[in-house]
Amino acid sequence: MNRKIAYWSVTVAVSGFLFGFDTAVISGADLPLQKLWGANDLFHGLFIMSSALWGTVIGALFGNIPCERYGRKASLIAIGVLYLVSALGSALAQDPYVFSIMRFIGGLGVGASSIVAPAFISEIAPARYRGRLVALYQFQLVFGILVAFFSNFALSQFFGLDWRWMLGAEAIPALAYLVLVLGVPESPRWLLLRKNDEAGARKVLGYSNGDNVDQVIADIRHAQGEFTQDRLFSRAYLFPVLLAFLLAAFNQLSGINFIIYFAPRVFELAGLDSSSALLSTAGIGLVNLVTTLLGMYLIDRVGRKKLMLVGSIGYIISLATVAWAFASGAGGMMVVFFVFLFIASHAVGQGAVIWVFIAEIFPNNVRTKGQSLGCGTHWVFAALITLLMPSVLSAFQPASIFGFFAAMMVLQLLFVLFLMPETKGQSLESLAEGLSQHEHEAART
Repeated sequence: MNRKIAYWSVTVAVSGFLFGFDTAVISGADLPLQKLWGANDLFHGLFIMSSALWGTVIGALFGNIPCERYGRKASLIAIGVLYLVSALGSALAQDPYVFSIMRFIGGLGVGASSIVAPAFISEIAPARYRGRLVALYQFQLVFGILVAFFSNFALSQFFGLDWRWMLGAEAIPALAYLVLVLGVPESPRWLLLRKNDEAGARKVLGYSNGDNVDQVIADIRHAQGEFTQDRLFSRAYLFPVLLAFLLAAFNQLSGINFIIYFAPRVFELAGLDSSSALLSTAGIGLVNLVTTLLGMYLIDRVGRKKLMLVGSIGYIISLATVAWAFASGAGGMMVVFFVFLFIASHAVGQGAVIWVFIAEIFPNNVRTKGQSLGCGTHWVFAALITLLMPSVLSAFQPASIFGFFAAMMVLQLLFVLFLMPETKGQSLESLAEGLSQHEHEAART
């Protein structure tokens, strides 16, 4: 693999680190902020906990617009600015309303990042390495989660449960990312299709495709002629739209963001004290990191579909067991162990696959629109779950909540078995043609 391609991919994937850090860091501030501002469950869920997610929804739904108009690189730089402003503003906020606005701004960065970074990496990566390179984004994401959990724990030892230090710490990696991303090139496919800059595209493609650049450019031009429809919700793209929507919806219906956001509260409900609960969340981050590395290793070897099958089965076993543990009163370390198994199942399945798969299945001319759909769906469900969970935790027993997520994963298993195609090792252009052919065949039958 070319070193420049690897370096650019790692650099852009740092936006995933900030995504993960931003998502997880709020867990340490959950209860302190609710006590500080005396918020009821609805206000706490709507403004304080889920404001970033509502920003993420907006960023995911509309992030494709600047990405297509101004390019992937300009969008990546803007994302860094949003993260930096959010981290500093959240740490300095004096009331819940300013705090929520600052978290919303950070959410815009998260949502846009989940579109732009996978799109950029998929468009510069050679087909044989595309899975693991795009999965770098997920690796950086879970690394960010791990660092956030350990950062929360470490800072709590020095400053107590001081949420300002926890949230402000994000400014350091945000500034580093902003400096590094200035050195990446523009996406060759964007240069070719939006700017007709063949020379610029050829230069970047030369690093990833060597002597095969002429053929790659010819394939991109051919695909441009084949897929002239820019409207996402057209018959030609119905099947990839369905795939992206279902995969993204099931990602959140697994309960992953519920666990990430409310892990300390879940562990306390299982019988752990507050310090042990906070430390156990750091264990979640560690398990997530290690098993994400395993997912990265396997994704281009065994394929996306097999990883999703393994992950779905692991989801069902772990979630059903946690539900039983709460229902039977077993609780304690049994809950912790099977939550760790849940995290491992997510990391080698949905976690490794989602951003790769959604970036692969749409043609070049609607790729970022398709990613907006997939990422927007993902974040709408995430925001709703986070909004409702403080009230749900008050109204329902944990056994019922985990039982619901287990039932959803049975549906995901059926989706993987009967609908999800394999995308391993194929060029973006050949994938687009194959999925379009699937739709044509479905229409005839």
